[in-house]
Amino acid sequence: MRGFLASSVQVAVSTALVLPLSLPSGAAAAPPPADRAPDLPGSTQSLPLAPSARSLAPSAEHRLSAPRVRPFSLVGVVWDDAGTELHGTVQVRTRAVGSGRWSGWRKVETHNHDHGADPGTPERRASRGSTAPLWAGASDGVEARVRPDTGEPARLPAGMRLELVHPGEDETAETRALSSPYAETRAHSSLAAGTRAISGPGTDTGPRPHPSPAAGPRPLAGPPGALPFPETLADVLPAAPATLPYVGPRPRIVTRKGWGASESLREKGFVYSAKVKAAFVHHSATGNGYTCKQAPSVLRSIYRYHVVSTGWRDIGYNFAVDKCGNIYEGRAGGVAKAVRGAHTLGFNTNSMGIAVLGSYSRTDPPAAAVTALAKLTAWKLGLFQGNPKGRVTLTSGGSGKYAKGRKVTFNVISGHRDGFHTDCPGARLYGRLGAARTASAGYQGRV
Repeated sequence: MRGFLASSVQVAVSTALVLPLSLPSGAAAAPPPADRAPDLPGSTQSLPLAPSARSLAPSAEHRLSAPRVRPFSLVGVVWDDAGTELHGTVQVRTRAVGSGRWSGWRKVETHNHDHGADPGTPERRASRGSTAPLWAGASDGVEARVRPDTGEPARLPAGMRLELVHPGEDETAETRALSSPYAETRAHSSLAAGTRAISGPGTDTGPRPHPSPAAGPRPLAGPPGALPFPETLADVLPAAPATLPYVGPRPRIVTRKGWGASESLREKGFVYSAKVKAAFVHHSATGNGYTCKQAPSVLRSIYRYHVVSTGWRDIGYNFAVDKCGNIYEGRAGGVAKAVRGAHTLGFNTNSMGIAVLGSYSRTDPPAAAVTALAKLTAWKLGLFQGNPKGRVTLTSGGSGKYAKGRKVTFNVISGHRDGFHTDCPGARLYGRLGAARTASAGYQGRV
C-alpha cells in the first residue's frame, strides 16, 4: 500500500546489521563505523526493548542500553498494535554528541493513542502503537526503561522498539535561513491589527484588516529568532478571493520544501474532507529544548517518526507553529484545501490539526506562537466561512470519549482534549485558546 515500505525495510535491515536481535539490560549496541555519516535526508534506527534481566515476564520492566549508536536527535517508542495502549511510564536519557555528557532521565509522553487516523480507515489499519516523540538534540548514545503502572495487571505492548530518528541536514532550512539580518528584526516588529509586518524575503506585505480596538487582538511581541525561509506560502499560493467575507490576511507559511520534507518518504496521493469546520490545537509534546533554528529539524524528525516508525501516510498535523511564531505546512495536499490529517482521533474529518512545537502542560506558550495560531486560523477557517468565536457540530468517528456516530458540538477553535481524554495541548496552552479565538476573529475583521 505504501511506497515508503521499501525504505522502511531498508532501515530495519541496516539496523539489524549493527544491533543484535535483542538488547537485554546492560547490553550495548555495536559501535558505528567511525567514518559513517547518517543517511540523508534522514535515518531511523529501530532498537528492540527487552525485559529486564531480573524477569522475563511480559509485564516486567523493559530496558535498553546502547551507549554507542549512530547520531540521532529524536526518540520514541513504538509497538505492534495501534489498538493497544501503553499503561506505564517511558524514560530515556541520551548522550550529547561532542561533549559526551549524559542527560538526566526524561519522561516520554505515553498517552499518544488519541493521536492518529480515525478508526476503520486504511491509514489506521496500517498504523502501529506509539508514544509521542521526544526531541533530544544531537545524540549518539541512549538508555531507556519502560515500567508498567503500579498494580497494572495488563502486559506491556508486544514488539516494543526504541526509535532513534536523525532528521538529516538541510542547509536551506537551517543555515541559509539565518544568514539574513531580517531573522533578528522581524520578531521585534509590532503584530497589531491594522499595521504591516516588516517586509522581508517571502513575507506577505498585503493590507491587514482594521477591526475596532475592542475586538482587535493586543500586540504580542515575539522572541528573537523568527526565520526568513527562502520558500514560503506567499511564493506559491495566490491571495484568497476578495469575494469571501471575513477571511483573515494570508499569513506567512513555510512550505514543506522550505523545511526540507522528503516527498519520497510519504504515501503518494491525498485524502480530503468536504470542508474545514474546526481547528484542533495540539502541542507536539516533544519538549521545549529546541531553538527556532532547529525547528525545521524537529519537523523533519516528527515527519519521519510518523511515517517510518508509526506507519502513517504522512505527518499527522496539517500545520505546525514554533516558539518564534513561524508557521509551517504539515500534511501534503494543499494548504488552502481541506486535507484530512491524523491528529485528533475520531474527529479528523472536516477539521484541521495545528501543533505548537513543544510541551505546554507546565510551561506558558510564547506570545508569538499564540499570535501565529490566531493568524493562521483567521485565514484558513475564513476560507471555509468559519467564525473563530463560533461553535460547530462534528460527528465522531469513534474516539474513546465520544462513541462513533455521536454528534458533538465544539468551539470552532478547540483543544485536542475537547475531543479525547488527554492533557493535550497542555493546560497552559489550552488556557490561551480564548485569547487566540478573540485575536483570530479580530484578524478576520469581525466586531
